[in-house]
Amino acid sequence: MEVILLEDVKALGKKGDKVKVNDGYARNFILPKKLGVEASAKNINDLKLQKANEERIAKEILEQAQAFAKELEEKVIVLKIKLGKDGRTFGSISTKEISIAAKEQLGYDIDKKKLQLAEPIKNMGTFHVPVKLHQKVTGELTVKVTEQ
Repeated sequence: MEVILLEDVKALGKKGDKVKVNDGYARNFILPKKLGVEASAKNINDLKLQKANEERIAKEILEQAQAFAKELEEKVIVLKIKLGKDGRTFGSISTKEISIAAKEQLGYDIDKKKLQLAEPIKNMGTFHVPVKLHQKVTGELTVKVTEQ
């Protein structure tokens, strides 16, 4: 019997795969647990339509991420840091502070985990912080650090 899997099944296949299994295995395990459906013409057509819809949605999400990345590259966030003697800084600027500043100054809700800062910023100047927006898209946010 041929079955279209609705979920990943260990040692059998991934979601959306069309696999051939024994009739008893399909009737007693896969179908009752809703892990798959029989590979009829209607179900195969539904699977094709569902995959096309998922691809279209994924493409739209990718395009939105690319547009947002271009928009981010034009923006600048200004943060202030305290300076002591000889121009040395007190503390540092972390991804959490950058995320909060992006929300306040630009109105963008960027998760601090998406900011890929190798180490906290401890100097004054202009820094380019990579932002992971999508699996395939990484934007760049400019952070300008000035004296308080």
